[in-house]
Parts: sequence; C-alpha cells; structure tokens
Amino acid sequence: MRIGELAKATATNVETVRYYEKIGILPKPARTSANYRSYGGDHLARLSFIRRARNLGFTLEALRELLTLSDDKEQSCEAIDAVSQAHLAQVDLKISDLRALRSELSRIIVSCQQGTVADCKIIETLSRSP
Repeated sequence: MRIGELAKATATNVETVRYYEKIGILPKPARTSANYRSYGGDHLARLSFIRRARNLGFTLEALRELLTLSDDKEQSCEAIDAVSQAHLAQVDLKISDLRALRSELSRIIVSCQQGTVADCKIIETLSRSP
C-alpha cells in the first residue's frame, strides 16, 4: 500500500508516518519502480502498535524501548512491565496534578461574585505572582 493508504488505515497523518520513519521507529519501506513508498502488513501492524501506544500517552522514548523489547519474542516481559509501570506512575502523577488544578479552579470560581471585571476574584487570582 502507499503512504496515504497506510495513514488512512491507521488514522495517522502522512507527515507523522514520514516522521516515524525518519526517527527509526517505523522501518523504511521498499520503493516501487516509480519511487513510491510501498508498505506491507508488517508496517501496518507496527504503525498500529505505535498509534495505540501514543494514544495511551507513552513517550517516544518509552515507545522506542517497547518496540525494541517487542522485537525479541523469546525474552521475559519483565522489562515491558517496568516500562509500563513507569508510565503508569507518570499517569498517576498527572491525575494528582489535575485534581489539584481542578480544586483550585473550583475555589476561584466559587469566590466569584458575578460583579464587574474590576472586582473579579478570578482575574485577581490569575494576576498574582506565583
């Protein structure tokens, strides 16, 4: 398949496919006699894996490690578990930060008296130095 077909099949932007090739997480495809990229089922499977991992928030660095580990089918999945656990810890931290942010925003909004902008507690709070 051509790059546009691969991109469409995986809901990936064509430029993103090219970028993944450039950074080496998607193998470069063979070229046709007309010099078009020609992707196969392995490319489709790998790009689908990449897209799913990215949608789950894995960094490119973690994704690269997962791809390297997944290429060795005989090894223990202990290292994959470690990468996933590290990512889960980052997700938990983000959730905690978002909860604190939500609490602060709620507090600010509740303090608003629906008066004028000059008396707005939201603007006042956002204007303060950290």
